[in-house]
Amino acid sequence: MKTTQLPLISGEKIKDYIPQREPIIMVDAFYGIENGKSFSGLTVAEDNIFVENGCLNEAGIVEHIAQSCALRVGYECRKKNEPVPVGYIGALKNIIINVLPTIGQKLVTEVAVVQEIFDCSLVAVNVKTGEKSLASGEMKIFLMKNA
Repeated sequence: MKTTQLPLISGEKIKDYIPQREPIIMVDAFYGIENGKSFSGLTVAEDNIFVENGCLNEAGIVEHIAQSCALRVGYECRKKNEPVPVGYIGALKNIIINVLPTIGQKLVTEVAVVQEIFDCSLVAVNVKTGEKSLASGEMKIFLMKNA
């Protein structure tokens, strides 16, 4: 994905693809899915509830990763005219946070599905700003689909 690419979804439209609401919306752009990987973004704002001392804290990075996964699922569900499900973090594995992003930095997060079994997915994630990797690891997500 080109980091200069315009998002497919941004602004208020993001809310149509994720279950989260203010003040905890941690994605502001969706760039699409390419070669099995989805790409989402967040520009770190000063008024973000996870910003401390001018940086997005660790909890904010993890929440951004989780919502990047939710955005991918929401995008795929909306394409099929299905409701957007609520997801839950089942586990974090090998999460490495190299650098905390600062106010104004634009994050682009890559999500690759490693394995899917029923309503459980294991994903590999990489959070970057430009070419610099800020965080990476794996997340297990459980979906609660409407019956």
